[in-house]
Amino acid sequence: MQRVKRRLAAIMCADVAQYSKLMEQDEDGTLDRLKAYRSVMSSLTARHNGRIVNTWGDAVIIEFTSVTEAVQCAVDIQNELSLKNAELPDANRMEFRIGINLGDIMVEGEDIYGDGVNVAARLQEIAPRGGIMLSQSVYDQVKAKMALGFDPLGPQHVKNVSDPVETYAVRLGGRNEPQFTKPDPEKQNSSKGQKTHPDWDKDTQAVANGFEQARRWLRAQPRRIRSSVFMIGFFFVLNLLTSGLSTLWFVWPSLPFAMMIVWHFVVGRRGKSLAKSSGQGD
Repeated sequence: MQRVKRRLAAIMCADVAQYSKLMEQDEDGTLDRLKAYRSVMSSLTARHNGRIVNTWGDAVIIEFTSVTEAVQCAVDIQNELSLKNAELPDANRMEFRIGINLGDIMVEGEDIYGDGVNVAARLQEIAPRGGIMLSQSVYDQVKAKMALGFDPLGPQHVKNVSDPVETYAVRLGGRNEPQFTKPDPEKQNSSKGQKTHPDWDKDTQAVANGFEQARRWLRAQPRRIRSSVFMIGFFFVLNLLTSGLSTLWFVWPSLPFAMMIVWHFVVGRRGKSLAKSSGQGD
């Protein structure tokens, strides 16, 4: 009897969120987008020295010899696909959930089996739309090696796994710091006796949050909209440098770009309403 081959590998599992709903709304368009998105994933997998093991339906299993390459590939995939989704109406966006696990796997020909694969698949199922979920073994390997932020989500009970799985979500969109941080006792002690200005802190935090939301919104827009916003900002800064606020002449050269932005959102809303009405008609 031939002994089963085993090896340690980083396994990535990915599938499309609400794939059945997308197929019900538009089979041909959904299939075309799936092929295009898989082409992006295949290219990034090759770039990070991964191997696509299997694909069925909307799911894909990828094997990596490096944990760091696996996580970086997942981040690149989600960032690239988010840019493609930004150009589509909400009803047509195709978002992947990704789970990554490092574990011992069984190898039979080109296929792989075992708990290492099973845990990755279960992590993918509980990952958020457009997000990445890591196991403890993956987190331990990459936490000090990659310039990424991670949110610990605690032990999760997943199907067909007896013990709870410690999980970590990768922060995407350039957000490396947690949204909420615990106060540092040392900083609190050192600040005793000094006057603080809570109103200033609140205002500063509000401004920072506003800039962050604006940055995320702008990044999610098509390239032509980002270019239009940039040109309007350029004319405004030039106005401040040359005339201050006494004469607001930047409005006139900015008008074509503003009209382009308005037109984009008007057409987008009509597209959404037509998609909803056609879905109800079906």
